[in-house]
Amino acid sequence: MQRDELAGWLRLALTPGLGPQAARRLLAAFGLPQSIFAQDDAALAQVLDGARLGALRKEPPALAAQLDATLAWLQREGPAREVLTLGDPGYPAALLAMEDPPLMLYRMGLLTAAPQRALAVVGSRNPTPQGLQNARRFSRAFAEAGVTVVSGMALGIDGAAHDGALEGAAAGAVATIAVVGTGIDRVYPKRHLELAHRIAERGMIVSEYPVGTPPLKENFPRRNRLIAGLGQGTLVVEAALKSGSLITARLAAEQGKEVFAIPGSIHSPHARGCHALLRQGAKLVESAQDVLEDLRLVLPAAPALHDPEEDAEGEDPLLDAMGYDPIGLDALIARTGIPAPLLQAKLLELELAGELARLPGGLFQRVGAA
Repeated sequence: MQRDELAGWLRLALTPGLGPQAARRLLAAFGLPQSIFAQDDAALAQVLDGARLGALRKEPPALAAQLDATLAWLQREGPAREVLTLGDPGYPAALLAMEDPPLMLYRMGLLTAAPQRALAVVGSRNPTPQGLQNARRFSRAFAEAGVTVVSGMALGIDGAAHDGALEGAAAGAVATIAVVGTGIDRVYPKRHLELAHRIAERGMIVSEYPVGTPPLKENFPRRNRLIAGLGQGTLVVEAALKSGSLITARLAAEQGKEVFAIPGSIHSPHARGCHALLRQGAKLVESAQDVLEDLRLVLPAAPALHDPEEDAEGEDPLLDAMGYDPIGLDALIARTGIPAPLLQAKLLELELAGELARLPGGLFQRVGAA
């Protein structure tokens, strides 16, 4: 994209008070931004009210600096980078089908066409160990089946979903897409810097926000529509009742896409969002295969979340006694009759083996598929 063309798109996107809907009306009426700004007031008045017309005639104060920053980002060494606009033939068709597609998309990584086989995987920023394992296993299975995993690179479930997809994807495939709520030159949260580098190498990072945009609270719920839009369906792994993941699920449903949810313990606040979705008509899933088959995305036999080895005879009786809900030491003593010192030693052994996790409040929870 030439400098003048990029400047036109940035000016349209940055004009205060114009808004994306008015900008799209202008594009529909006059074509590319450079043509819009060449129109006289009489022509523009057919599309805009007086306030927006006045704003359009004033160059945004930040335009020059934003143009320089965007060009500098595009020219930086490292993963491939590009800016896509609504007028670009490479703009993702899945987003064009939405009511409010972004005027501009910033992309970095494997800049292929938007994958035709993609699933959104979202969930809590403060998940249980089981939730993290589910997100990673499901996403790895999706990637092994040739399906790109879309998520938001947040802490918790999002990060585990990206990790699982990177583990399972074939070489050269777009393993995962991270839709971020900041400028694409920012990594948020900072602890995901290494993850962001891996995604840029084997997947794609996408943002609708101008280069340099900091992590603003109001931007994250809005970007969720893009996560839902890029996926053929949305899987919610674990979520509280007041969760951004439920926003993504709602947006996916509004876009006419399937919503899936993994059930959890009736005692866990982390499962209540998924249970609410199930009551509202989301599809209950127990394995990655359930999702792939429902959306007809199965190519090879996708590995199920359930590990057949876990069904083998001789499973540890303590794990069997624990069940899958968080449980305290006293309750385990009552269930098993094992003396406290011996029980604590056994719990430590299982924790080190990765069979259970120690939770806040002196609780333990079995880690593994039911």
